[in-house]
Amino acid sequence: MVKSGLSMVDITSKPVVHRQATATGRILLKEETIERIKSGEVEKGDPVSTARVAAVLAAKATSNIIPLCHPLPLTSVQVEEQLGKTDVTVTVTVKATAKTGVEMEALTAVSTALLTIWDMTKQYEKDEAGQYPTTRIDGIRVVEKTKEDVEVE
Repeated sequence: MVKSGLSMVDITSKPVVHRQATATGRILLKEETIERIKSGEVEKGDPVSTARVAAVLAAKATSNIIPLCHPLPLTSVQVEEQLGKTDVTVTVTVKATAKTGVEMEALTAVSTALLTIWDMTKQYEKDEAGQYPTTRIDGIRVVEKTKEDVEVE
Protein backbone atom coordinates (compact mmCIF):
# COMPACT_ATOMS: atom_id res chain seq x y z
CA MET A 1 0.00 0.00 0.00
CA VAL A 2 1.31 3.45 -0.92
CA LYS A 3 0.75 6.30 1.51
CA SER A 4 -0.67 9.45 0.02
CA GLY A 5 0.38 12.94 1.04
CA LEU A 6 3.65 14.31 2.25
CA SER A 7 5.00 14.78 5.73
CA MET A 8 8.27 15.25 7.54
CA VAL A 9 9.37 12.31 9.63
CA ASP A 10 8.45 12.92 13.25
CA ILE A 11 11.72 13.13 15.21
CA THR A 12 10.17 14.56 18.37
CA SER A 13 11.10 11.60 20.58
CA LYS A 14 14.60 11.09 19.16
CA PRO A 15 17.49 12.10 21.42
CA VAL A 16 19.81 14.99 20.62
CA VAL A 17 23.24 13.58 19.70
CA HIS A 18 26.45 14.75 18.02
CA ARG A 19 26.17 13.89 14.35
CA GLN A 20 28.70 14.01 11.56
CA ALA A 21 28.62 13.05 7.90
CA THR A 22 31.25 13.20 5.20
CA ALA A 23 30.36 13.14 1.51
CA THR A 24 32.53 13.28 -1.56
CA GLY A 25 32.25 13.55 -5.33
CA ARG A 26 34.27 14.67 -8.31
CA ILE A 27 34.05 16.54 -11.55
CA LEU A 28 36.00 15.39 -14.59
CA LEU A 29 37.46 18.23 -16.64
CA LYS A 30 39.89 18.65 -19.49
CA GLU A 31 43.53 18.70 -18.46
CA GLU A 32 43.78 22.22 -19.90
CA THR A 33 40.91 23.37 -17.67
CA ILE A 34 42.65 22.01 -14.57
CA GLU A 35 45.78 23.93 -15.60
CA ARG A 36 43.69 27.12 -15.93
CA ILE A 37 42.36 26.57 -12.41
CA LYS A 38 45.86 25.99 -11.01
CA SER A 39 47.32 29.04 -12.76
CA GLY A 40 44.43 31.35 -11.87
CA GLU A 41 43.38 31.84 -15.50
CA VAL A 42 39.64 31.15 -15.20
CA GLU A 43 37.79 34.22 -16.44
CA LYS A 44 34.99 33.99 -13.85
CA GLY A 45 37.47 33.81 -10.95
CA ASP A 46 38.75 31.06 -8.68
CA PRO A 47 36.41 28.06 -9.01
CA VAL A 48 37.85 26.28 -5.97
CA SER A 49 37.40 29.18 -3.54
CA THR A 50 33.96 29.91 -4.92
CA ALA A 51 33.01 26.23 -4.65
CA ARG A 52 34.04 26.25 -0.96
CA VAL A 53 31.70 29.15 -0.22
CA ALA A 54 28.93 27.56 -2.30
CA ALA A 55 29.29 24.31 -0.34
CA VAL A 56 28.92 26.03 3.02
CA LEU A 57 25.90 28.02 1.83
CA ALA A 58 24.30 24.89 0.39
CA ALA A 59 24.79 22.89 3.58
CA LYS A 60 23.13 25.68 5.56
CA ALA A 61 20.23 25.89 3.06
CA THR A 62 19.58 22.16 2.62
CA SER A 63 16.16 22.19 4.30
CA ASN A 64 15.11 24.95 1.88
CA ILE A 65 16.29 22.94 -1.14
CA ILE A 66 15.31 19.35 -0.28
CA PRO A 67 11.60 18.93 0.44
CA LEU A 68 10.78 17.41 3.84
CA CYS A 69 14.36 17.73 5.08
CA HIS A 70 14.55 18.97 8.67
CA PRO A 71 16.32 22.28 9.32
CA LEU A 72 19.37 21.63 11.49
CA PRO A 73 21.62 23.79 13.68
CA LEU A 74 24.93 23.07 11.94
CA THR A 75 28.03 23.50 14.07
CA SER A 76 30.66 22.94 11.38
CA VAL A 77 31.02 22.63 7.61
CA GLN A 78 34.49 21.72 6.38
CA VAL A 79 35.26 21.67 2.67
CA GLU A 80 38.34 20.09 1.12
CA GLU A 81 39.26 19.80 -2.52
CA GLN A 82 41.92 17.92 -4.41
CA LEU A 83 42.96 18.78 -7.94
CA GLY A 84 44.05 15.83 -10.04
CA LYS A 85 45.29 15.80 -13.62
CA THR A 86 41.77 15.73 -15.07
CA ASP A 87 39.47 16.02 -12.08
CA VAL A 88 38.60 17.93 -8.94
CA THR A 89 37.44 15.95 -5.91
CA VAL A 90 35.41 17.76 -3.26
CA THR A 91 34.89 16.34 0.21
CA VAL A 92 32.61 17.96 2.78
CA THR A 93 32.21 17.11 6.45
CA VAL A 94 29.18 18.50 8.27
CA LYS A 95 28.60 18.43 12.02
CA ALA A 96 25.57 19.19 14.20
CA THR A 97 24.13 18.41 17.59
CA ALA A 98 20.63 17.41 16.60
CA LYS A 99 17.89 14.77 16.46
CA THR A 100 18.53 13.73 12.87
CA GLY A 101 21.52 13.16 10.62
CA VAL A 102 23.49 15.58 8.48
CA GLU A 103 24.18 13.40 5.45
CA MET A 104 21.77 15.37 3.25
CA GLU A 105 23.62 18.57 4.15
CA ALA A 106 26.96 16.98 3.22
CA LEU A 107 25.59 15.61 -0.07
CA THR A 108 23.95 18.93 -0.97
CA ALA A 109 27.19 20.77 -0.20
CA VAL A 110 29.30 18.46 -2.39
CA SER A 111 26.81 18.60 -5.26
CA THR A 112 26.63 22.38 -5.14
CA ALA A 113 30.42 22.75 -5.00
CA LEU A 114 30.82 20.54 -8.07
CA LEU A 115 28.08 22.37 -9.95
CA THR A 116 29.79 25.66 -9.12
CA ILE A 117 33.06 24.41 -10.58
CA TRP A 118 31.19 23.28 -13.70
CA ASP A 119 29.52 26.67 -14.07
CA MET A 120 32.77 28.56 -13.67
CA THR A 121 34.73 26.39 -16.13
CA LYS A 122 32.08 25.44 -18.69
CA GLN A 123 33.37 27.84 -21.36
CA TYR A 124 36.62 25.84 -21.49
CA GLU A 125 34.88 22.47 -21.54
CA LYS A 126 32.60 22.93 -24.56
CA ASP A 127 33.45 21.39 -27.91
CA GLU A 128 32.83 23.06 -31.29
CA ALA A 129 29.15 22.06 -31.17
CA GLY A 130 28.70 23.58 -27.68
CA GLN A 131 28.48 20.18 -25.98
CA TYR A 132 30.38 18.76 -23.00
CA PRO A 133 31.77 15.43 -24.25
CA THR A 134 34.23 14.88 -21.39
CA THR A 135 32.83 16.92 -18.51
CA ARG A 136 31.07 14.80 -15.92
CA ILE A 137 30.14 14.86 -12.25
CA ASP A 138 30.23 11.46 -10.61
CA GLY A 139 30.85 9.46 -7.50
CA ILE A 140 28.76 11.59 -5.17
CA ARG A 141 28.27 9.53 -2.04
CA VAL A 142 28.34 9.49 1.75
CA VAL A 143 31.68 8.06 2.86
CA GLU A 144 31.05 8.20 6.61
CA LYS A 145 28.21 8.93 9.02
CA THR A 146 28.60 8.92 12.79
CA LYS A 147 26.65 9.82 15.88
CA GLU A 148 27.50 9.81 19.56
CA ASP A 149 25.47 10.52 22.63
CA VAL A 150 25.75 13.91 24.24
CA GLU A 151 24.59 15.17 27.60
CA VAL A 152 21.83 17.74 27.14
CA GLU A 153 21.91 20.54 29.68
